[in-house]
Amino acid sequence: MDHTFLSAFVLLLLVLDPFGSLPIFISVLRGVAPERRRVVALREVAIAFAVLAVFMVAGQHFLALMRLSERSLEVAGGVILLIIAVRMIFASGGEVYAADGSGREPFIFPLAVPLLAGPSAMATVLLLASRQPDRLLSWFGALTAAMLVSGIVLLAADRLRKLLGSSMVAAIEKLMGLVLTAIAVEMILAGLKRYFFEA
Repeated sequence: MDHTFLSAFVLLLLVLDPFGSLPIFISVLRGVAPERRRVVALREVAIAFAVLAVFMVAGQHFLALMRLSERSLEVAGGVILLIIAVRMIFASGGEVYAADGSGREPFIFPLAVPLLAGPSAMATVLLLASRQPDRLLSWFGALTAAMLVSGIVLLAADRLRKLLGSSMVAAIEKLMGLVLTAIAVEMILAGLKRYFFEA
């Protein structure tokens, strides 16, 4: 399944799922001083971006080292995205990464990894880079744009929750999960097709 810049951007945005991260983000930063929240958010987004960029650049080397084929990666990535999409659709809340009440600033965990740069995002950038390595700059641009949008959404977390309301945020996340389900199934089918008919 070949991607364009726009489709890669949409895919990465769905995988990063900034709207679905809003409840977790607000919960984790509840104990952080309001004047520090913007700094923490920008720092965590930058760390997540760096992690995903490394995975994107080192994707081909990783595949060669582990002796993995692009077809197996495509199917595996599709399965991971499908699991994430199902969880998005049937999610009941963001209590998994709730704040512990200590008031400590989160560093890397859980905002940067795994909230933004989670397994599904790592698998996605790895798949993009290995599937079409000649378009690495396009994928890097798509990742940058998707991460910028995610950062803006997370920075405006409190305002968005008040403006849209919890039910609307939940509805947006479920809609994104539905679209991601279709993308995941398409990735699995494309990988299986390449395995059986292009081997």
